[in-house]
Amino acid sequence: MKNKRIQLTAIAGSLLLASAALHAQSNDARAIAERLVDTHFQNSTLSREEQIEELLWFAQAAEPFRGMQINTVAEGLTTHVWERDVLAPAFEELTGIRVTHNIIGEGDVVDNMQTQMQTGRNIYDGYVNDSDAIGTHIRYGTTINLSEAMENEWADFTLPTLDLDDFIGLQYTTGPDGSIYQLPTQQFANLYWFRYDWFQREDLQEQFREIYGYDLGVPTNWTAYENIAEFFTDHVREIDGVRVYGHMDYGRRDPSLGWRFHDSWLSMAGMGSPGIPFGNPVDDWGIRVDEESRPVGASVTRGGGTNAPASVFAMQKAVDWLRDYAPSEAQGMTFGEAGPVPAQGNIAQQIFWYTAFTADMIDPSVAVTDDEGNPLWRMAPSPVGPYWEEGMKVGYQDVGSWTFFDSTPEDRRTAAWLFGQFTTAKTVSLEKLMAGLTPIRESDIFSDQMTEMAPRLGGLVEFYRSPNESMWTPTGTNVPDYPRMAPLWWQNLAPVISGEITPQEGLDNLAGALDNIMARLARANVFEAYPPVLNEERDPEYWLSQPGAPKAKLDDEMPQGTTIPYDQMMEEWMAAGTR
Repeated sequence: MKNKRIQLTAIAGSLLLASAALHAQSNDARAIAERLVDTHFQNSTLSREEQIEELLWFAQAAEPFRGMQINTVAEGLTTHVWERDVLAPAFEELTGIRVTHNIIGEGDVVDNMQTQMQTGRNIYDGYVNDSDAIGTHIRYGTTINLSEAMENEWADFTLPTLDLDDFIGLQYTTGPDGSIYQLPTQQFANLYWFRYDWFQREDLQEQFREIYGYDLGVPTNWTAYENIAEFFTDHVREIDGVRVYGHMDYGRRDPSLGWRFHDSWLSMAGMGSPGIPFGNPVDDWGIRVDEESRPVGASVTRGGGTNAPASVFAMQKAVDWLRDYAPSEAQGMTFGEAGPVPAQGNIAQQIFWYTAFTADMIDPSVAVTDDEGNPLWRMAPSPVGPYWEEGMKVGYQDVGSWTFFDSTPEDRRTAAWLFGQFTTAKTVSLEKLMAGLTPIRESDIFSDQMTEMAPRLGGLVEFYRSPNESMWTPTGTNVPDYPRMAPLWWQNLAPVISGEITPQEGLDNLAGALDNIMARLARANVFEAYPPVLNEERDPEYWLSQPGAPKAKLDDEMPQGTTIPYDQMMEEWMAAGTR
């Protein structure tokens, strides 16, 4: 009896100690959560107490993984550097999970992802991978279906306040089956950029009107863009003693040249089909799918649009504008080298400008801000080409998204899922937006903080508050293997930019290469869903005479130029975006 009492006393003591430890741990977690909110996450659409409760959920959910070390990876954007430098240490302090958030080149991210998918060897526990690869993820059967996981193995590890409906890019990470395969963590668009201060000058307005017969303003079609490019390059030539140019681009034979074209350049001209987000049945790569979402061809001979007249027009304009209206050194530049050039103050406009450069454009030290740090430039909707029609996408958005693979051990994958959610949670997402200017949540876009920042951001907030923002979309589900197929663009189109071959020849080569790789993948039987089933080749005229894409060559590819005053356009956008 005495021994039994001793045992009971010992058990009761152990329970008391465990309870005390849990209580102390809970108090420690609250103290950490409070300090994180007050130190790092003061800007949020949640109240302070809601933030603390959200952080406490992470501390509790991560308990089985405390002490674990995991490796995640992302490309080198300001947003992801902030995730590495601020969010990863905060997550470790809160959860006890040490995250090494590696920042590497975009191409290296894709290469590692492809290797992991092909070999089943775990390289990273979580990837921030562009949603451009959604067509790959839905087909190979190696990517975690997030919708299914959140209902099953991750049911207890999915943030109750994740609020998927608040994400602005979730439609781009969703497969034809309605399942979500990736979770957005950053987003930026490809827009038109111009020197607002120059466009407002009465002397330049008068000169432009005399030459072209209409008003200098934001171009709404490619004819107007070309007219404005010619105007500043050949007629204005110099402003305040500086040689100026009406266009900026890049043309070096480099993987980044592929981004220049497969990031919706052909669809901006009007090559594809109506249908948001990607164009159906012909998407912004020119790939046609059948009613079962199976790719049937990129070449016009198979019903695709990659080498159609609209695409040829788009490539010819890229060549002409780079040669005639951009600084001569642009021909030899890469994406990274060309990006900072407009901030130097000698570029009037750029039709293909990524909003990821916004933070660099508002630095008070650059030539395109005034003495008070306000932008002398603005961003606006991209002009569209002559083949474009209502209901088509207008341009491109990059949506970097958390992606997980079944080759990652389940415990490491779950810990990485917790970190991925942490980087997108409402407690931290507004601070991340203010740091990197790559929004992912509608609630953040409409926050008071972004309203206050808007005048310094040159139109970024207005763009994302407009419902028209949904017309800028990433590469879609028609592309069956993004890592293998994306390099075909720069490899086949670089000779076009350098003048070695014609746009038609380059696009014929590209379309044939896309078809060949799809046929090879189909023969290899590597896909678990939506495999390519290529159409038999037919005379191009058969497809060009059918309604929709691919479209026959227009008699007039350069109609009258049209523009709109920027302030009027912004008023209309803001009115449409009011909620």
